[in-house]
Amino acid sequence: MKIVFLDAATVGKDVSLDGLRQFGDVVLYDATKQEEAAGRMSDCDIVITNKVKVFRNEIDAARNLKLICVAATGVNCVDVDYASSKGIPVKNVPAYSTESVAQVCFMHILNLVGHGMYFNSICHDGTYSRSGMFSDVLNPFFELKGKKMGIIGMGNIGSRVAELAVAFGMEVAYYSTSGTGHCKTYPCVTLEELLQDSDVISVNCPLNDRTRDLITYVELDMMKPEAYIVNCSRGGIINEDDLVRALNDGLIAGAAVDTFVTEPLPLDHPYLSGVKDPSKLILSPHIGWTSIEARIRLVEILEDNIRSFIS
Repeated sequence: MKIVFLDAATVGKDVSLDGLRQFGDVVLYDATKQEEAAGRMSDCDIVITNKVKVFRNEIDAARNLKLICVAATGVNCVDVDYASSKGIPVKNVPAYSTESVAQVCFMHILNLVGHGMYFNSICHDGTYSRSGMFSDVLNPFFELKGKKMGIIGMGNIGSRVAELAVAFGMEVAYYSTSGTGHCKTYPCVTLEELLQDSDVISVNCPLNDRTRDLITYVELDMMKPEAYIVNCSRGGIINEDDLVRALNDGLIAGAAVDTFVTEPLPLDHPYLSGVKDPSKLILSPHIGWTSIEARIRLVEILEDNIRSFIS
């Protein structure tokens, strides 16, 4: 049994992949250019990918291919229908990063609402030292208790974000992107109601045909001018150009984004050059899923997926 991991470096050098060797010969490529994928898969029985596309061309080139493992929750990097037509199962890794993503969501929420970047900056650049005041009340923040949290997508991660919001004393409502509000713990409302009523909005839904460009300038204009929006889900759910425009026009108080349409973020991206007041936009490099515990769980579930397939 030959196993090929096309982009093994994505799980980090601090997480061991030695457990994969119990199933056969393992070839680990740190990264694979798309044009290299077919050749590297040509004689493998099992391929593992995180972001490298395994589509028709790659599947046809792998004459011994028996299983496709995705080292992530989303399977948009695989032509699942074509693989199924060839009798090749596709296994993903669901729910491994719930705690990690929810924590990063709240890291961003607390930084936005509490102006954490600003207060850190004025201490480091000497502004606070020169002020003559023991405190700084020039950039006031509000408490989360009693405020309204709106969650777009009440799956595993959205549900955990909701629990954390409740712990802070927030009122939670959500919008179901599937159109079916399965969660009965919190009220399910329309997208318009959610945008108009929420003080903080967290995007926690998958990217698909229903959610692509779900939040454009029109939707951002429905929000309160003092409200914040956080996207730790997928780039493309919030229209990136429209978010920049909305921030510059003062439609909302700020935003935080962990995922982007093109990753890594291009140097000429409007997030880096187009926002008039960069303090209104906090960025992180798609780290929501990357806690050490989450990545260990990811590899453990990968092994379980292969083990169950073989058995």
